[in-house]
Formats: sequence, structure tokens, C-alpha cells
Amino acid sequence: MTEHLLIESGGPSAGQGCERFVEDALHLARSGRSTSLFLVDNAVTAAVRGAMPVLDRFVGEGGELMVDSVAVRQRALEPGDFVAAARIVEMDDVASMILAADTRVVWH
Repeated sequence: MTEHLLIESGGPSAGQGCERFVEDALHLARSGRSTSLFLVDNAVTAAVRGAMPVLDRFVGEGGELMVDSVAVRQRALEPGDFVAAARIVEMDDVASMILAADTRVVWH
């Protein structure tokens, strides 16, 4: 089965593009496709509770929400700061997904 991996680096502070990109991930998940969203760099702030409600809908449709551990530490955030479904991951985990033959990757 094809996995869709969407990677967001800009975050809410970069403008409306981040939310539109998350909505794209939501549409993929809603259509029944296996969809993961990885937040890296400034985008990790989108996963802070209440920052971007569309993430709750994304997870509710079966999407997997991953947050970069390095970016979390750099911003002095704690696991408890994030929406419950956020999974803090290492770059090795994401690299394995990117290199998998059945993964389609879009980086924003």
C-alpha cells in the first residue's frame, strides 16, 4: 500500500501555506489513503495544543502526526505541550519512510 508522507517545515508563523498544506494531508487521510504528516523546524509549533485545530481533524481521519525531536528540544517544548496524537520522532524514523519504495513524499 502506498504511504503518503507530507513534511511541513514553515509552520503557522510562515502564513496560511502551512494550514493549507495540513488540509491537503487531511483530504488524503479522509479519502482513505495512508497519510503521515511530519512537522519539522518551525512547523513543530503547529502541533502545540490549540495552535492549529485542523490537526485534530487530520488525526481523527486516521492520519499519523509526527513531530521532530530536535526541533522540539531547540524550542524548549515538552511532549505535554502537544496535541495528544502527536508522536515525537527521530529523523532516522522519517528517513526510513522517505527511502521506502512505496512512499510518496511532498515537502513544503
